[in-house]
Amino acid sequence: MLFDTHAHMDDRAFDEDRSTLLESLPQQGVHLVMNPGCSLASSRNVCRLVEEYPFVYGAVGSHPDVANEVNEAVLEEYRQMCREHKKIKAIGEIGLDYHYEDIPREIQQQAFRAQMALAAELDLPVIVHERDAHADGMAIVEEFPTVKGVFHCYSGSLDMAKWLIQRGWYIGFTGVLTFKNARKALEVAENIPLDRIVLETDCPYMAPEPFRGKRNHPGYLYRMAQRLAQLRGISVEEVQRITMENGKRLYRMED
Repeated sequence: MLFDTHAHMDDRAFDEDRSTLLESLPQQGVHLVMNPGCSLASSRNVCRLVEEYPFVYGAVGSHPDVANEVNEAVLEEYRQMCREHKKIKAIGEIGLDYHYEDIPREIQQQAFRAQMALAAELDLPVIVHERDAHADGMAIVEEFPTVKGVFHCYSGSLDMAKWLIQRGWYIGFTGVLTFKNARKALEVAENIPLDRIVLETDCPYMAPEPFRGKRNHPGYLYRMAQRLAQLRGISVEEVQRITMENGKRLYRMED
């Protein structure tokens, strides 16, 4: 059994076959899916999705690419979503992304802090997107010592991963594990504790080999499990069991 801990099934890339694909996932070995929001609009869609499919859970939040939408009214709507939908288990996808800098860094940081504060208020984990912003990301994490969660699609160093794990965080790995040039991700996956690793597709993006370049979906998650098993010298079944337990612990899901 697999847990896709980060899948954007509300994305328009799935508009034509979303229901068919989701209904097929249990037969493909995917028994749980976490669908984060990326904006207020997508978070509203996530709330509808989790009510329709029993194995889909959700998070609400604004990605750094839309950090300029975060204000008190948006935060209040996220607060109400969390209170009204028991299957909303986290705040996310939130964080920092300095790769393109379409949104000024100061605005991204303000939105990140505001949503971390909301997670602290509601006692919820967070799903963090962080790219090319390691120092500022770690500094903001330090400001909220009671907030834990996952750095998804991890792109940092082994030392940074160890720092996060010491503070109770999880590390999420995507199809990057299957890429030939993914030396940094492989080093981290090989050397951090197994009980802090979760697997994700980040679909419709980041499809693993041999599907790279195609639309990704949770049915491809088995490739990440196979690669992690190979890296750690254990069975695929053991990887599935451990990462399922980790994901459920991260999102405080009851059996």
